[in-house]
Amino acid sequence: MKNHKPTILVVNDDDIDAPGIHALISVMKELGNVVVVAPDTPQSGMGHAITIAKPLRLDKVGLYEGVEMYKTSGTPVDCVKLAVNKIFKGKKPDLCVSGINHGLNHSINVIYSGTMSAAVEGAIESIPSIGFSYDDFTYAADFSKCLPFVKVIAQRVLEHGLPAGTLLNVNFPKTDTIKGIKICRQANAKYAEEFDERLDPHKRKYYWLTGVFQNADKGEDTDVWALDNYYASVVPIQFDMTAHHAIPLLNTWKFNEEK
Repeated sequence: MKNHKPTILVVNDDDIDAPGIHALISVMKELGNVVVVAPDTPQSGMGHAITIAKPLRLDKVGLYEGVEMYKTSGTPVDCVKLAVNKIFKGKKPDLCVSGINHGLNHSINVIYSGTMSAAVEGAIESIPSIGFSYDDFTYAADFSKCLPFVKVIAQRVLEHGLPAGTLLNVNFPKTDTIKGIKICRQANAKYAEEFDERLDPHKRKYYWLTGVFQNADKGEDTDVWALDNYYASVVPIQFDMTAHHAIPLLNTWKFNEEK
């Protein structure tokens, strides 16, 4: 078992040609045998969407030497489902990594993120999973300062595994020097959203979603604080969304009593 070379599934939401996924592949090649399944078009903000109303395409491509790569017409979550069912044929990889996303997925953004939803799907499949994101939306983003941290985080997960039902949400600040890694909680922060109303050439209204990020959480143990202070944030998250603390309260409401 000591000579076992791990199999690593790499996915993303920015599409198979995005620089972020190629940066991630370069690191994962150092750690194991890499299989890539990624969307053929950008899928940012797709959350945990799956494709059910139309057929899915899955095509093998040769974009990266020595790496088995596929592109699909589906969502980031579809990428993981197709990999497990059609490429690995039910045999699970040792690790699933998603990203590196062009743009942060901290605080509440984790719910909307296609990058993180792909990692969540990996965890649902009992695969140790990590989502990586970087605070630079541009296509020309330089991921080089993130890569040493990507490698050590992936190595530790391969060595130790993760608690059942848990995955990691990792975000990197855009800075000359990343100070280190902070294990954090998700900040109570979100976008104050607005819809910018405009008119098309036919005088019909249409809308662009806009917003300003607002952080109501002043704690120094959050992902937002870590990133603002030039640390990489690592938040353990789970797909069990049960609000366990609310169960005792709801049990006092006596739903089964006759009126």
